[in-house]
Amino acid sequence: MKHINCIIIDDDEIDRLTVTSFVKKHPIFKIVGVFEDATEAISVLQEEQIDVMFLDIDMPEMSGIEFRKIAKSVPICIFITSHPEFAVESFELDTLDFIVKPLKYERFKQTVTRIEDYMELKEKASLFEANIGGDIIYIKEGTEQVKIKLHDILYLEALKDYTKIVTENKNYCVLSSLGLLIKESNFSAFIRIHRSYAIQKHYVSRILSNDIMLQNDSILPIGRSFRDNLILLQ
Repeated sequence: MKHINCIIIDDDEIDRLTVTSFVKKHPIFKIVGVFEDATEAISVLQEEQIDVMFLDIDMPEMSGIEFRKIAKSVPICIFITSHPEFAVESFELDTLDFIVKPLKYERFKQTVTRIEDYMELKEKASLFEANIGGDIIYIKEGTEQVKIKLHDILYLEALKDYTKIVTENKNYCVLSSLGLLIKESNFSAFIRIHRSYAIQKHYVSRILSNDIMLQNDSILPIGRSFRDNLILLQ
C-alpha cells in the first residue's frame, strides 16, 4: 500500500505531540503538516492530496466540525476529542472513527487498522461486486465468483461507504454502507450493536457491560444508541 498523507490539528500542545508520536510509529503515514489552528491547515488542502486528518473538535477560531465541513474532499476523518457529546454530529460528516481523550496507543492502533482496511477496500472497490440472493452471496473478486454462506459471516463492519464482511477464514468487501446492507432481506438475521458493527445471534458467546464477545473471541463494542437491540440477542 502506498504512503498515506495525513495532517494533525489540535490546539493542545501535549495532545498534538501525542498524536504526532503515535502516527510516527506507523511508517505507512506521511505527515504533511501539524497545526495548532485549523485555519492554518486550509492552504494545505489546496496544495497537497490529504488522505487522513486527525482532528480535535473544540478549538478556537475554527472547530474541528467546521473544518471537516470545508474539507470534505479528504476521504478519512478521525476525531480525537474530550467531548463525547459530539459523536453523533461527527458521524454525519463521514467520520471513520471517533476517539475520546485521553488518547491511548492501544486505541490508536485500532484506528490505524480501520484506516488501512478502508484504504485497501477503496483500492479494490472496482474488483468487488455482490450478487445477493437466497442464503448465500456471491462476491466478484477479480475474475472469480466467491460464494459465501450468510450463516458463516461472523459480523459486518462499516467502513464509510463500504462494508467489510468478516468470516472465520477471510474478509471480503461490498460497495454498500452497513445501514443499507442490513436492510436487505437476506441480512435480516444481523443485529446492529454499534454504528460500525452488526452481528448474528448464533455467534454471540457473552454479553458484557460495554462489549459483546463472539465465539471466535472477537470483542465488539456496544453503542449507546443501540443498547435496545440487545434484547434481540436473548
